[in-house]
Order: sequence, then structure tokens, then C-alpha cells
Amino acid sequence: MTKNHFYEKNGPYPLNEIVKTIASDYKLNNKNNIEIHGFESLTNATVNDITFLNSQKYKDFSLKTKAAACITTVNLSRFLPEKCIKLNVKNVLFAVTQTSKMFYPNADIDLPDEKLQDFIKLKKIYPNVKTGANVLIGNNVKIGKNSHIGSNSIIESNVCLGENCIIGSFVTIRNSLISNNVHIQDGAKIGTKGFGFIPKKNKNIRTPHVGKVILEEGVEIGSNSTIDRGSLSDTIIGKNTFLDNQVHVAHNVRIGQNCMIAGQVGFAGSCTLGDNVVVGGQAGISGHLVIGNNVKIGGGSGVINNIADNKQVMGYPAVPLREFLKQRKK
Repeated sequence: MTKNHFYEKNGPYPLNEIVKTIASDYKLNNKNNIEIHGFESLTNATVNDITFLNSQKYKDFSLKTKAAACITTVNLSRFLPEKCIKLNVKNVLFAVTQTSKMFYPNADIDLPDEKLQDFIKLKKIYPNVKTGANVLIGNNVKIGKNSHIGSNSIIESNVCLGENCIIGSFVTIRNSLISNNVHIQDGAKIGTKGFGFIPKKNKNIRTPHVGKVILEEGVEIGSNSTIDRGSLSDTIIGKNTFLDNQVHVAHNVRIGQNCMIAGQVGFAGSCTLGDNVVVGGQAGISGHLVIGNNVKIGGGSGVINNIADNKQVMGYPAVPLREFLKQRKK
């Protein structure tokens, strides 16, 4: 994740304070009561950070993590480097939420941006930008030359918008970095909080989402689509990828370059698509899956397993296209 500047951040915290908060069984001494500066993913964590591991499917990343400490379980702790302090807990995701809230106390909900101003008052700052009526802009927003913003759209504080972008009407953009030549059509919502919570006995507890949305050059987002920001990592849509109308992209999703996503497709959290992927309308992609390069997914399909490069699948659950056609003939 690139440097975080969208959320209030607390810390650093001594490790013993985190241990007490998450009720870990780890026994600290003065030597290992180090300062923890941030909460990061397995791959982004540095020697000053804490991370988490809740599934052995991420062992290839966890074995290489540089994190000083990791929230995990007794069974998964063997997939961590020896020097990494293992904080074993009963419920990893609940402990993750508790720790996230220590560092980012206001990132579990999307409060309205109180720094918005009418674009008319800021025209001198953006002399090469054209807008419709009632466009609101937050603090420290960067907008490239020759960009157009439609009526009643909101660009919240610290968002970066590149050159030659076209933003439709009734669009909201927050917590996002947007490259040049990006088109976002009417009604789209970019950078909103994802569907992240921990179900407890009598209450669902919201978990902070402190990642961003990154739209690379030439991306197009269709009308009324939603792109959720990442939780600890970022949600990324690759260069020249086009999304049709009413597409939902959940937190931490990564879509490669030159992909074509038809209307009403839904991507669950943390799935990854390669380059040149085509997804037919109303297909659903389950979370934490890896879809290879040059894959074609038929409309209405339900993808619940990883798909290797150059495959064509269809159906629910999605199977190779030839197998699907054989089933239809029976």
C-alpha cells in the first residue's frame, strides 16, 4: 500500500499494549516489548509493523513477511519466520479489528467530508478544469488539466485525479488515486468502505478499511458501479480495463490490464484477476480467488475456484466451457 494520507493514524504503541487489547497468550519481556508503528498486510509490513495470518493459503507470503509481530493462531504460527513474534489468539479477525481501531479509530465508518467547498470558489486553483453545477471539492485535492467533472459530483479531500479525466454527474470519489485518461460515468461511487465486519453474538462489529482505490491509466467505470477501497492493502484496477454499468468491486480486489467486465458482475473481497480477462454479465467471483491471464468467464457464472491462464469457463459452479456444453446436451 502506498503511503497512507486519507485517515487519522495513532501510534506507535508498545507491543504489550496490543497484546493486552487482543487478549493474546504471548508472554512479553522487556526485550521484546518493542514499539509497533503500523498495521500492514503480510507483504507490505516492515520490521516496525504488525500483521496478521488467518489462513494457510497465504503461507507463501507469511513465510517471507518482514513484520515484527503477527496476529495468528497456534496452528498457523508455524508458517511465520522464526524472528516474527507470534501473537496467538482465538479469533484472528476480531483481534485484527481491535488492533486496526487502535491505529485508525475513524476508518470503520465513512463520515461526510466537512472540508468540501463549491468548485466556483476554487476555480483559480484549477484553471484548466471544467465542471457542471454544484460540484464540491475537498481539501488538498489534485485535479489534472483538461479534466471534466459533471454536475452534483463530490471529490473528497486528498483525492488525486489525473489529466484528461471525465467524471460524470452524481459521482462520489474518496480515498482514491486516479491516473490520466480515466472515465467514470454517472452515479459511480469510488473509494467507499467495503463490507467488512466481525459477527459477534449480539452485534456486528465494523472493521476499519484503511486502503485506497487505485485506478490506472485509461480505466473506464460504468454508471452506478461501486469500487470499495481496500482494508489493509489497496483495491486496484489495471490500465485500460473497462467496467460496464452496475459492477461491484469489493475491498482488496486486484484487476489486471485490458480486462472487460460486463454489467452487474460482482467481485467478492481479495480476489485477483490477471490481464485480458473477459467476464460476462451477472457473473459472480468468490473471494480470495486467483483468476489467470486471458480467462473468459461466461455470463451468469458463479466462480468458486481458482482459474488457470487461458481457460474458458461457464455455469454454476463454473466449469470448463466444453464440460458445461456437454452437461447441457444431457
